Amino acid sequence: MTSLAALVLVEQGGLDTHARVASYWPEFAANGKDNIEVRHLMGHTSGVSGWEQPVTFEDIYDTEKSPAMLTAQAPWWEPGTASGYHARTQGHLVGEVIRRITGRSLGQFFADKVAAPLGADFHIGLDPSKHHRVSNVVTPLPFDMDAMDPDSPAFKTFTNSAPNTEATWTPQWRQAEIGAANGHGNAPSVARAQTVVANGGEFDGVRLLSQKTIHLIFEEQANGTDLVLGLPIRFGTGYSLPCEAAPHLPDGRIGWWAGWGGSAIIVDVDRQMTFAYVMNLMTAGVVGDPRGEGLIRATYDILA
Repeated sequence: MTSLAALVLVEQGGLDTHARVASYWPEFAANGKDNIEVRHLMGHTSGVSGWEQPVTFEDIYDTEKSPAMLTAQAPWWEPGTASGYHARTQGHLVGEVIRRITGRSLGQFFADKVAAPLGADFHIGLDPSKHHRVSNVVTPLPFDMDAMDPDSPAFKTFTNSAPNTEATWTPQWRQAEIGAANGHGNAPSVARAQTVVANGGEFDGVRLLSQKTIHLIFEEQANGTDLVLGLPIRFGTGYSLPCEAAPHLPDGRIGWWAGWGGSAIIVDVDRQMTFAYVMNLMTAGVVGDPRGEGLIRATYDILA
């Protein structure tokens, strides 16, 4: 959803994915980040996959403090050379670029320019009046960090304020704008928003994107073993693309991602199809799980 918001801003002429991040956010150039481009943030190749400084959940909830902390650090690998999943930083990074251009927070921009026009009941920053609608996630087995190199991007990404599902049960989490991790919605709302991509940029009489902007999704940014996930991932601009880590997907212009615990989204431009699966019973899978994958395989079998 964060990437969709960025693409809408591209369509409006406010954002260039090949521009330097520092051209919109000058402070970001510090400590060797001056040549990082917006596409590197969206394709998980910027080298800023986590916070170098100790960070708390309260820091992550603070959408002014958390991006400011990221400006001070150096990339953990040479930007543009490999992907390293920006597990919680991508929303803050792309969101701050959007804020610098539009004056609106990521959640506000998404609500005004994506969710409202499409009638999608999806939220980045959930109003307290809607908190009662949320089903708490059920905690999966914990990550095993013991085998990780403590100097690796993977260890640093996942251990500095380690993933904690119980934090997601709180009002503070629900109303924060964490564009990489805390969007709130259901499967129909996920599908409704992303269908605008699968349907050539227009859905239900509302056009948000052109074919030129949709084409940006399929500009390959990385193809290889992800430095954080340790999986063979292929990233375009804001969406993953068919790759070895997703054998349940056919070839074609498909943007996808799957989340910790099992959730999945498939945006198939060639077949004009969107598939969304969400759940609250989490499994140990980092990028989806067999439940969603089985449903996706069955869907493509039906189409075939």
